[in-house]
Amino acid sequence: MSTPPTPPGPPDPLDPLFAEWQASAPDPADNLETLVWRRIAAAETPAAARGGVLAAIEAMFSRPSFTAAFVTCCVLLGLFLAETRASRLESKRSGEFVLGYLRQIDPQFDGIAPAAELDLPRP
Repeated sequence: MSTPPTPPGPPDPLDPLFAEWQASAPDPADNLETLVWRRIAAAETPAAARGGVLAAIEAMFSRPSFTAAFVTCCVLLGLFLAETRASRLESKRSGEFVLGYLRQIDPQFDGIAPAAELDLPRP
């Protein structure tokens, strides 16, 4: 490894530090190639084969098809729960409307009739 020639001029104050750094750089280990290939093999091994619950979950989510299906299911579940909540609110509002209508027709209506008599939808 050679350094490019420096143009003539005042010496750079970092030159001695750079020369010292190059001299003190450690030599690569004798088994460097073996260590590198071992790390590559470990990285290519599926996470599920290494064991552990988190590794299995990681392996499942590493597949784009599973990830897309999971996200789709979460979105559909959210939409279903929102629709259920809206349906309950609408049912409650409908029941209040029926009671208000009954009070308007019969001003002496003072009680709440059982749901079976009002024929209200049940949640």
